[in-house]
Amino acid sequence: MPHSGRAPEILTKRSLVAVSHAIESAALATTEDRPLVLVALFQRMPYFDRERAVYEQIAASGAVTVVGVVGQRPTGLPDGVHGVALEETEDLAREWSVVALTPRFGAALVAYDRAEVEPAATLESGRLFDGRWGFRRDEALHEVLRLRDRLADRLPGAARAAVDDVLARVRDLPATPGEARGEAALRLMFSRAGRPARARWTAGSGPGDRSRGTGVGAAEGVAPLLDESGMRRWTGADGITASGTLPVALIGVRVDEPAGAPERFGRRSAAREAQAVIGAVTAPLRPVDRAVRLSDQEYLLILPALTEEQAVTVAGQLHEAVGGLARSYPFVAFAVHAAVTVTARRPLPVADVRHAVGWAAREGVPVARLAPETAEAPVG
Repeated sequence: MPHSGRAPEILTKRSLVAVSHAIESAALATTEDRPLVLVALFQRMPYFDRERAVYEQIAASGAVTVVGVVGQRPTGLPDGVHGVALEETEDLAREWSVVALTPRFGAALVAYDRAEVEPAATLESGRLFDGRWGFRRDEALHEVLRLRDRLADRLPGAARAAVDDVLARVRDLPATPGEARGEAALRLMFSRAGRPARARWTAGSGPGDRSRGTGVGAAEGVAPLLDESGMRRWTGADGITASGTLPVALIGVRVDEPAGAPERFGRRSAAREAQAVIGAVTAPLRPVDRAVRLSDQEYLLILPALTEEQAVTVAGQLHEAVGGLARSYPFVAFAVHAAVTVTARRPLPVADVRHAVGWAAREGVPVARLAPETAEAPVG
């Protein structure tokens, strides 16, 4: 990532949101320190839509406001907000940046998506980035110059001229003494705000969905089973999320008893077997993964940041784990069928995966693979 003198660190999305809001609040503050330029890269349009009202206020204050998102040039932006389209393949598409600059003030957040997650209350909030931030005028100047050069050909002439005007005025004045003191205080506050949540996860009892579900798997640090509503909450389907950012491996699993299996006597026996199946299905999961029970026989495993080959390996481990139950339940041999895909779509293509699992069960295919992203027919 471009370097402005400060070493990058691993940042969570939660910390990025906090720093972004701090910079935006500074941009909204009423001062005589004008003119102001604010450049923000949002990755995808839904993330900007959440902050639309704030950027409308910033632009209305007279600030030169530039917003970049992946895809076509954004339309319907607030008056005074200049939209820039980013190509999916360029490195700016992975960048989350918010930079504010005036002749006397500067603040910059620059982060690059790692396409990885840590355990968190939701899939979106667990995303990880390599980044750096600071409230130093000259660092913000460096970042505005970098982004101005990268985006110049895509900015309207008036916006480019306005950015250049701010840059010219900044160069005429020295940075304000004492910036390091204020930044040190901010860093202490941000670090303390993030510490309690991180400590809870380290202890193995994090917030949010870890307290929901059946409790199966929780003893070993794996989150309990979710139902479909819990899955929607965790994946952000009812909140702010966007396609195209974090790849997620999905494994649909169906566990059936073969025809002619002996009838079980008593509820306890059936319940023990059901718990054993759930334990086998969730055994390969990491703390960042989730398992969803879709029906009595169907499960969905959600594994962030795994490749297709890694997901196929997990499906193989699952087959072995369920097959191993025959040692404890010798009169029952469970039939397992699975379907694997990797997707960056939101909402997750759950219906496609369930369809593929049904196909695998009918055709007797142990593990089916969906073609990338838009598969309608699985391949064996």
